[in-house]
Amino acid sequence: MSDMDDIRAQRAGELVQAARELFAAGVMSHSGHANLSARLDGERLLLTPGFVRHLEPGQLATVGFDGRVLEGELRSVSAEITAMHSAVYQARPHTGAIIHTHSPAATAFAVAHRPLPCRTEPMLRFGQAEDVPVVPWGPRGSDASVRGITDVLHRRPTTSAVLLANHGLLVFGPDPAATAHLVVAIEESAEAEIAATAIGGAVDFPPGAQEAVRAAIAQAAS
Repeated sequence: MSDMDDIRAQRAGELVQAARELFAAGVMSHSGHANLSARLDGERLLLTPGFVRHLEPGQLATVGFDGRVLEGELRSVSAEITAMHSAVYQARPHTGAIIHTHSPAATAFAVAHRPLPCRTEPMLRFGQAEDVPVVPWGPRGSDASVRGITDVLHRRPTTSAVLLANHGLLVFGPDPAATAHLVVAIEESAEAEIAATAIGGAVDFPPGAQEAVRAAIAQAAS
């Protein structure tokens, strides 16, 4: 087995585990639709099929950033989203994994075209210390949709997630596990934000909250 085969097998296992953790956390839509990917190198990614409820490593395909399927198979419904994943990897060279879900509470914000505020500590801790912005709607996998994503990434260079208007959630991080943790944190935050409206509305963090969380994490790790 070559080094690349080893890397592919490792990334496939990480994506399968991430998918299982998302279902265990209860943050997936009723349909179970999602797509997950992991960067293999500067030109290729590993991509799941569109439904990942019972994902196995053999279902993943190796795809070039140009959209060509290099190993495995992709149905047309999955091939449509290759450009979306490739665009994020090219715009964010340090991104190692991407997860797109229709998580219900986060999708509510996407449908409402409302950015999700960062008002819960897990969002701070797992990499989204700012509002999750909304990308204007475009047909799934279209040039308009991909341009909308890349435009927001250029305007918001530190965001680790975007809401796809009238569609769902797109999250990116250093590896599948960290990205899955952020998906869970965002969905929990969206649920809390919606629930808080019934008791007067959510309140922002006090000034310096991000720095305080970072200091607490650093102290715990020392």
